[in-house]
Amino acid sequence: MGDYYETGIVKETCVLVGVIGGRQSRDQAEEYLDELAFLAETAQAVCLKRFTQSLDHPHPKTFVGKGKMEEISAYVIDNKVDMIVFDDELSPSQLRNIEKIFNPDELAEHKIKILDRNNLILDIFAQRAQTAHAKTQVELAQYEYLLPRLTNMWTHLQKQKGGIGMKGPGEKEIETDRRIIRDKIALLKKQLKQIDKQMATQRGNRGAMVRVALVGYTNVGKSTMMNVLAKSEVFAENKLFATLDTTVRKVVVGNLPFLMSDTVGFIRKLPHQLVESFKSTLDETREADVLVHVLDISHPGFEDQYRTVQDTLTEIGSIDKPTITVFNKIDAYSPFPSPTSEFEEEKEVTLAEIKSTWMSRISGDVAFVSVLKKQHIEELRKLIYDKVHAIHSKRYPYNNYYY
Repeated sequence: MGDYYETGIVKETCVLVGVIGGRQSRDQAEEYLDELAFLAETAQAVCLKRFTQSLDHPHPKTFVGKGKMEEISAYVIDNKVDMIVFDDELSPSQLRNIEKIFNPDELAEHKIKILDRNNLILDIFAQRAQTAHAKTQVELAQYEYLLPRLTNMWTHLQKQKGGIGMKGPGEKEIETDRRIIRDKIALLKKQLKQIDKQMATQRGNRGAMVRVALVGYTNVGKSTMMNVLAKSEVFAENKLFATLDTTVRKVVVGNLPFLMSDTVGFIRKLPHQLVESFKSTLDETREADVLVHVLDISHPGFEDQYRTVQDTLTEIGSIDKPTITVFNKIDAYSPFPSPTSEFEEEKEVTLAEIKSTWMSRISGDVAFVSVLKKQHIEELRKLIYDKVHAIHSKRYPYNNYYY
């Protein structure tokens, strides 16, 4: 096991495995692995190496070919790596085959953990869940993910020791009988239905006010934006999925009150189990009157992130809502390549230059801000005010005099 310490925490080591194929370029594959590395870092792991292989499709038996698998195996053994993380969902048969390669001796003390992208995201959600609602949602998603993989995964997902991929659902010892797991899933769904009813009642009680929902890819600055606009203290951290539970705050702009909610961030290939389990959280987005779609303009793949969020909004039936697209972190944005020598100067881009691009021509209203440095926040407030005021005027014409 790797001895990596940070503030007294022993971190597990991992290697990442990805496939370059189809319409995906090498640069895009590397960007996806960057995100996978960030996911692993969020889960408190240290990434030692990345392995990629060019294939039209992942190998049906072992995700990558035999030669690449031997290369990964040699590195993992030589460096005593704790786990291997694959940048796609592994089928039950792929997982079983890979387990046989890396853990042939079931009684061995040190077992190499095999995780896929979904498993890693589920583990982060399990670490981040704070309220009973979020914990129930994550637990349901974990059981649904584990059910088809029960036979070969269960032994290394028991609570015998801690670490990434070990945070199985709940603290109780779980039997391997599928019927018991299905019964547990049915019970959790029943509990969630009850919680969803309570959440719907809460939203109904707030129905008198116009509702604005912050949406966007994970880690783009939604919680920080909420803190600035609502002048509140919502947990914000530079890690993926810092926010799981929806936070709702009352905001007043120009004497006009409305409710603003900060929702869970979207991500590429978000496990469908989580989308289903977190539907009550996503209901905040579905039932909002206005969406504020926040983008991290400094991220090299922000255009892909924009499409991912748009696709998710389409999936949950919220794509046609009045939307303000906010390009955040303009202070860190540069469309120019980095200087190649010490004699070259870093080129700076002006706000006028940014506004002259395709970004200004996105349908709906657009704002360019730096929430952290509080740049151009008033322009954003004005856009939100105009949207909220238009809805409020139609909904409560008799009350329009005060605003």
